[in-house]
Amino acid sequence: MADRVHPSSKPTATAATTTAPPPQPQAAINNPTAAKPAQLRQQPYRPQPQYRNRHNHRRRSNRNICCCCCFWTILLLLLLGLLAAIAAAAVYVLYHPNRPQFTVDSLRITKLNLTTSPDTSSSHLTTLFNITISSENPNNHLTFFYDAFTVTASATRGGDIQIGNGTIPAFISDKKNETSFRTIVAASQDLDTDSTAAIRSDLKKRNGLGLKIQMDTSVKVKMESLKSSKKVGIRVTCEGIKGVVAPPKGKKSSPVIASVSGAKCKVDLRIKIWKFTF
Repeated sequence: MADRVHPSSKPTATAATTTAPPPQPQAAINNPTAAKPAQLRQQPYRPQPQYRNRHNHRRRSNRNICCCCCFWTILLLLLLGLLAAIAAAAVYVLYHPNRPQFTVDSLRITKLNLTTSPDTSSSHLTTLFNITISSENPNNHLTFFYDAFTVTASATRGGDIQIGNGTIPAFISDKKNETSFRTIVAASQDLDTDSTAAIRSDLKKRNGLGLKIQMDTSVKVKMESLKSSKKVGIRVTCEGIKGVVAPPKGKKSSPVIASVSGAKCKVDLRIKIWKFTF
């Protein structure tokens, strides 16, 4: 019979060395957490979720909408201004519009009395002027529709002292037409000391008192078959009238004629925006 070999119950030294865990350093034994850096590095990276602020998004969208609205509004205004400029240029080239012309033909002083109280505390002025004014329309394609005029006569010295008021009725100035009309400008008013001294000083001069005529009205314009819907204010200012003196005292004294040879009239537009007039 063959001999049986019974293995030893004690493990060999080599088996013990293969199954035993490797020895750890003394620092790892004292600090257990230091032995885990390799395991932490092997964990996969998980990005944190990001939350967007809805309020910021809404603010940005509102700003974008406002910017777009402003841009398109400015662009529309520029286009309208360009179209208006092109239309005005076309009208000017085709029709050559000109402003109406006004002329002071004559001025007669019927009454000009300046009286002062004995104590020189107050002065009273009484005036009466007969004025002839002509209006000319130099345009071939335009017709002017004037409202009633408000006429004011002022002395040119002493800060334009008002010495008379009057009116001119409404009229129509047709193409290449000249209209002449007469009006009466009168006043009866008290003056302060400075105004009285200025007027009295000018009346004693050789050239007499300088006078300015101012007329305010509104007008509509008709061009061929087109008529403006809104009225435009105009102001006519006539300066350079000399020789305004008091007529001689007497019941049958003739009026004094002032010199209007150097009188010049200019027409200015009076555009009213809200409460301001330019």
